[in-house]
Amino acid sequence: MVIEDLVNIKQKTPKYIVGLMSGTSLDGVDAVLIELTGTGFSTFFKQLGFITYPFPEGLKEKLLENSNLNSGNVTDVCRLNFLVALIYADAVKELCAKNNFPLDRIDLIGSHGQTIHHLPVKENYFGYKVAATLQIGDPSVLAKLLNIPVIGDFRVGDVALNGQGAPLIPYFDYIMFSSAGKNIALLNIGGISNITILKKGGTKDDVSAFDLGPGNMMIDLLMRKYYDKEFDEEGSIAASGNVNSPMLSDLIAGDSYLQAFPPKSTGREYYSESFYKDILPLYASLPPEDIIATITEYTVFCITFSYEKFININFALDELIISGGGAKNKFIFEGLKKHFGSFCKIKILEDEKYSADSKEAVCFAVLANETLCGNKSNLPSVTGAARETILGKICLP
Repeated sequence: MVIEDLVNIKQKTPKYIVGLMSGTSLDGVDAVLIELTGTGFSTFFKQLGFITYPFPEGLKEKLLENSNLNSGNVTDVCRLNFLVALIYADAVKELCAKNNFPLDRIDLIGSHGQTIHHLPVKENYFGYKVAATLQIGDPSVLAKLLNIPVIGDFRVGDVALNGQGAPLIPYFDYIMFSSAGKNIALLNIGGISNITILKKGGTKDDVSAFDLGPGNMMIDLLMRKYYDKEFDEEGSIAASGNVNSPMLSDLIAGDSYLQAFPPKSTGREYYSESFYKDILPLYASLPPEDIIATITEYTVFCITFSYEKFININFALDELIISGGGAKNKFIFEGLKKHFGSFCKIKILEDEKYSADSKEAVCFAVLANETLCGNKSNLPSVTGAARETILGKICLP
C-alpha cells in the first residue's frame, strides 16, 4: 500500500471501518464493524456487527501486574505489546466471520489499544517536565497482520500538547449528539466513569467532559476477591447488601481526585487496590455483599457529586444518556435515577445504530475516519491541550 491508496480510501463512499477498544475492565476486546459515510457533522453510520472477544485466561492478571506500580517488567510489556495486537487481529477475524463479511472489504481500522499506564500530570524527570501515556497492542503490528491500514495511539498527540489525552469520546459525542434545543449529558460507565456535557446550540469550545472517578473497576476487583467472579451481574450482589455509611465516608474522605477541578483524567493508576487498601481492613467484619454495595454506591456518589460540584452550577440538564458496562448494573442505574430522574430524562443508550456496549468501539472507528480525513478531533476545552490537533498514527500494511 502507498499514500495514494490512503487518498482513495479517504474519498470512498461508503467506507467499512472496524473500531477496537479494550478498556480498564480488561475483560476482552470490543470489536465493531460499521458502514460509514461523510465526516464531522455529516458523519452517518450503521453498525453491521459487534462482538466482545475474550482475552486468554490469565491475561487480565498479567495486564494488571504490568499496569500497577512496582509490579511490572520491561520484558512483559514488550511481549504484551505484540500479544495484544495478535489478539486484536483475531478479534477482527472473528467479527468478520460471525457477520459473513470478507476481511479484505474492510477499508480501515481504528484501535484505541490497551492502556498499560497513563500519567497525564507533568512531573520533573531528568531536568524535563514529563507527562506520558502508553497504550499497547501496536497498530503497526495489527496493520501488518491483517493487511489493512490501522490508525491508533490516539491519546499521545494530545498529551504531547499538554493535554490529559483523555477523555477522547467527547468529540464523537459532540458530532453525533449535539442538539439545538436540549442540554444533554452522556455518561459512560466503564472501568472509569466519564461524562460529556453538550450545551444546547453549543460550539466545540462549549463542550466539557472529564473522568468522574471509578466506574466498574473497583467493583470488579472486589467481586474477584470475595466471589471469584469477574463482575457483579446486573448489580445483584450490591442489591442484596446494605451500604455502610462509615465506610462510604472513609472512601470519600480519602479521594483527592474527587475534589480536583477539570480538566482531569484518571485510571487504574489511582482507582485500584491501593485506593482502598487502608480502608478495607477497618471493615473486615462486614459481609461481602455490604462491601460490594458500598463500593458500588461510591461509584454513584462520585457521579452525582461531580455533577453537582462541577456541572450543575450553570447547566440545567434535560437528558442523561448512559452507556458502558455499568449501564447494565441495576443498582447503579437506580441510584442515578433517584438523583437525576426528578429533573431530566434518563435513559440507556440503545438505538438502531449501536448499543451501550459498542459505543466506545464505534467511537474509535469514527475517530479513525476523522484522522484519515484530516480533521482535528481532540477538544482542548476538555483535555486542556494547548491547541486542537489531528489524533493518532496511521500505520500502513
